[in-house]
Amino acid sequence: MTQVKAGDKVRIHYTGTLSDGTVFDSSEGRDPLEFTVGSGQIIPGLDSALPGMSAGDKKTVEIACADAYGEARPEARQAIPRAQVPADMPLEVGASLQVQTEQGQVIPVTVAELTETEVVLDANHPLAGKDLTFRIELVSID
Repeated sequence: MTQVKAGDKVRIHYTGTLSDGTVFDSSEGRDPLEFTVGSGQIIPGLDSALPGMSAGDKKTVEIACADAYGEARPEARQAIPRAQVPADMPLEVGASLQVQTEQGQVIPVTVAELTETEVVLDANHPLAGKDLTFRIELVSID
């Protein structure tokens, strides 16, 4: 039976959960996720779990944050004066926004904190600093 190796195009079904069991993503009800193993298209911890699997195999993989979305970086949080935020922009903790750098790059951010004078924006990936668990099923290997 053929086993996955780097460079193979694969399709997987998956369910990703946090350490408390909360599901953060799943392919349930959708087409399988398709990607090339070892190409950097998915998080490293999940990518490295696939070699050696055969079509139809299922497994559960626990992935430390360092092999997922990395540690949360304090420098990715920035406080800006509330006066710089347009008055008609609704703000609440947890809201997703986009900011543009001076070079024109658009960066997704999350409102992390609000005070009367400041808005703290967080550019970390929402799953940064979190250990993840994936239940995966290898659907096919091309």
